[in-house]
Amino acid sequence: MDSVLRAVAVYAFLLVVLRISGRRTLAQMTPFDLVLLLIISEAAQQALLGDDFSITGGILVVITLLAIDIALSLLKGYVPSSAKLIDGLPMVVVENGALLQERMRRARIDEGDILESARETQGLERIDQIKFAVIEITGSITVIPKDR
Repeated sequence: MDSVLRAVAVYAFLLVVLRISGRRTLAQMTPFDLVLLLIISEAAQQALLGDDFSITGGILVVITLLAIDIALSLLKGYVPSSAKLIDGLPMVVVENGALLQERMRRARIDEGDILESARETQGLERIDQIKFAVIEITGSITVIPKDR
C-alpha cells in the first residue's frame, strides 16, 4: 500500500510542477531540459520505490501510475471543466499583429519563438503579418496569417 500512496503523491507533485513550468517547456526541449528531465525521473524513481526494489513493488507503482492517468482522462471526459485545470487552455499571444507582452511573459516565450513558428508553418517573416498566434495546450504555437 505504501507504493501506491507514494505513486499517487509523486504523480500529483510532478503534474503540478510540469503545469507550473509552462507549456513551452514541454514543446521545445533543449539539451538542458533533457538533462533536467532525466534527473527528475531518477529522483522520482527513488521517491516512488523508496527501499522496495522488488519486481512486485515496481509493477505496483507502474499500475498505479497508469490507473491515475486513465482516471484523469476519464475525469476530463465526464467533467469537461476539469480539463482546464488538468491541461490548461490555449493562450492568444499575438492579436492583429500586436504582441501581447504580459501573456508572452507568463508563457515564457519571446518574439523569436513566435516568428520561428510563423516561418515554419506559414512562411511569414514579420509579426505584422500575423492575425493571431496561439500557444496550444501542447505548447506548440499556431499561427493564423492576416488576409493578404
